[in-house]
Amino acid sequence: MRHHMSKILKFTQFSFRDLIVAAAPTVLTIVGVCLLAYWLVDPAPPRTVRLGTGQENSAYEEFGKKYAAALAKHGVKVTLVPSAGSSENLRNLKDGKVDIAFVQSGSTNEEAAEREGLSSLGSLFVEPLWLFLREETGQPPITQLTQLRGKKINYGPKGSGSPRLLRQILELNGVEKDEVERFSLANTPATVELLEGRIDGLVFTSAPEAPLIQMLLQTPGIRLFDFNQAEAYSRKLPFLTHVVLPQGIVDLGRNIPAENYSLIAPTATLVAREDLHSALVDLFVQAAAAIHGGAGWFQQQGQFPSAKYTEIPVDPEAAKFYKSGPPFLQRYMTFWLANFFDRMWVLVVALGALILPLSKVVPPLYVWRIRSRVYKWYGQLRAVEQKVEEAPEATRMQVYEEQLKRLDQIEELVNQVSIPLSFADGLYGLRSHIQFVRKRIQFLMGEASAAPAESVPI
Repeated sequence: MRHHMSKILKFTQFSFRDLIVAAAPTVLTIVGVCLLAYWLVDPAPPRTVRLGTGQENSAYEEFGKKYAAALAKHGVKVTLVPSAGSSENLRNLKDGKVDIAFVQSGSTNEEAAEREGLSSLGSLFVEPLWLFLREETGQPPITQLTQLRGKKINYGPKGSGSPRLLRQILELNGVEKDEVERFSLANTPATVELLEGRIDGLVFTSAPEAPLIQMLLQTPGIRLFDFNQAEAYSRKLPFLTHVVLPQGIVDLGRNIPAENYSLIAPTATLVAREDLHSALVDLFVQAAAAIHGGAGWFQQQGQFPSAKYTEIPVDPEAAKFYKSGPPFLQRYMTFWLANFFDRMWVLVVALGALILPLSKVVPPLYVWRIRSRVYKWYGQLRAVEQKVEEAPEATRMQVYEEQLKRLDQIEELVNQVSIPLSFADGLYGLRSHIQFVRKRIQFLMGEASAAPAESVPI
């Protein structure tokens, strides 16, 4: 048997390698589009966020630190941006200097908030209006706001929420703007001025956790103003609520304060820009529930955080939390893993749009790749035939012999081709065509060797 017939044809049931090569462009296209959709249509939450807080030693500053610690557990860095208070925080939100901030209720209205692209993540705590006054020897205590005429009162710095609120309250009492000598110091220096006797009173709007409030409530010679008309104020200004500072709440042993105090209180609200990632909204609201959910001086267990007490429209994600609790996945897995699965819907949509049409391309590519492994030899076979047909008469025997050797080489290489059984007919057809060309060349060689003998005369 000729040496070129000694090779055993290699057959497989299925060519996995060819399928991989045929499917690779389609798979890469699908993966690329899915990743693009995953990052552009529903981008990952940022790792940093800017939170607008408040003045030094304020409740906003204290709570800001707690939020930073809570989100740090989930790998999100919270940058605290101090400010004069609520009004400045509102401006910083509008200007894009912060992503989320503490804002006092009554600082804006629903129309303005929607126009500026702001939404509320809920009310966090009540922050009463604390009016601390210096007690004067021999003078009766101030019980009506009309008695503030001619007094030196620190309204708070420009940018905080208290100046606007105090002006509204004084107007309700008929006290004109120029009838009270106004100071605009920050809370800490204003406290120093009050203790030194250089001003008669100062105003805070803050949760009782603020260190300055805790100190002033226990300072001899400083008296907290009792808003005995608090219920009337809450009816006149709907963003205010009437709260009571209970007797002895500061120090039961020393009975501080010595009586119940009625106070009027706006609520502190977390306000975010509308472009804050929804996953971060979830994190902040969950942190708010942990930080503000307990009982306090002015609130019952579970009263805050709440979707109530805010004039700013509540973010849909936050509203969903107040209605049904944390997202399902975040109850059982880490924040980032839950966020990954939550965003997988984008991949599902992209796959649904691409995988069906592109999958129709793979089978024809696979078939073409297998058959091309056979068909490419037909080009070699045709080249052999052309050389035989075009052989010059003087050297045709040499050409015939060369092309026979070339056919042997082609057949040996063809016998080494690995091909699935379902495509074996093409390979066997090629081998029969090689044999056909070989016989054709052998026939021509026979004719060429017989031609000289026939030409000799008898």
